[in-house]
Amino acid sequence: MKFFRMVWANLRRKKVRTTLTIGSFTVALFLFGLLAAVRMGLRGGADAAGADRLDVINKVSLILPLPYSYRDRLLRVPGVLNVSYATWFGGVYQDERNFFAQMAVDKDTWFDVYWDYVATQEEKDAFKRDRQACMVGRALAKRFGFKIGDRIPIRGTIWPGAWEFNVAGIYDGNRPEADTSGMFFRHDYLEERRSFGKGTVGWYVVRIGDVGDAVRVTRAIDDMFSNSPYETLTQTEKAFAASFVKQMGNIELLIMSIGSVVFFTLLLVTGNTMAIAIRERIGELAVLKTIGFSDVRILGLVLAEAVLIAAQGGIIGLALARFVIPGLSRALPMLGVLYVSPLTFGLGFAIALAVGIAAGLLPAIGAMRLKVVDALRRV
Repeated sequence: MKFFRMVWANLRRKKVRTTLTIGSFTVALFLFGLLAAVRMGLRGGADAAGADRLDVINKVSLILPLPYSYRDRLLRVPGVLNVSYATWFGGVYQDERNFFAQMAVDKDTWFDVYWDYVATQEEKDAFKRDRQACMVGRALAKRFGFKIGDRIPIRGTIWPGAWEFNVAGIYDGNRPEADTSGMFFRHDYLEERRSFGKGTVGWYVVRIGDVGDAVRVTRAIDDMFSNSPYETLTQTEKAFAASFVKQMGNIELLIMSIGSVVFFTLLLVTGNTMAIAIRERIGELAVLKTIGFSDVRILGLVLAEAVLIAAQGGIIGLALARFVIPGLSRALPMLGVLYVSPLTFGLGFAIALAVGIAAGLLPAIGAMRLKVVDALRRV
């Protein structure tokens, strides 16, 4: 306890300098939290993807459809348990800035194939009864205040016109990173009203019984439709989701580069702060050695100051990030689900401590090697 009080007293000598150094750690760890959340948002679809699902799209482009007749043929492929399908709708709710995903899906199979979307049986039954029914995600419901029984007007863009949907249920994800920011409605309602594209779907989702059988099933599906007017490209859902992230460039490299520059700068700032602090207290360190403080204890005192600064800044920065991330997720839904796991926060705090130790190491070694006679001569 006396050791801690001594370290704390040393930090309080230059309150402005200490506060600014802690602030540097706070900003760095706050940025770390935001970048980690953005990375999770961009990779969320890939990280939350079901290992037992395959996505079947048109080989030429995702925007080109596939015939509805492919469904029965997919069900006959050995290893396939179930098949569902979806079509991107791309409508506008109130204003273009209110973007969220809307997809027409098969009412009978969608929630069986996507077992990680959770809704009550009553809500699923209501979805199947009403042709204009829709299911909205929990995040989307919180964003706009949607409730069961509400009527949502959507202005069509791909298929123009006024479309209205009744909220039959609100689905959750069984994992924190699950995306619940979208809306599903019945594909038969789209088929009934659209002026073109009848008899087609945007893509198929195939659920397989054995994850280890994914490669064989993928080849079997693509071989079955090869040399047809609508050839297919089948991928695991993880690969399918990751392809969208790649279209935006190497986000992970960008995030790592920014983070590395920030923490390297932080290392220099903290190291300089500790070096100045040691130079100001050369005489005191000499006195401490004179009264019996060992070199190792002097080393520990200086390192403890750097680590305490890093710990305070790290805790404050990560706490601010944890507080801001939910609001940022609501303000920028196009980034996906912004979520940071406790393990990532723990990693950020460990990095802050490591930077603190690295920054204080050289000044601490210099203080440890300081000779009493030389130190008193400088005073």
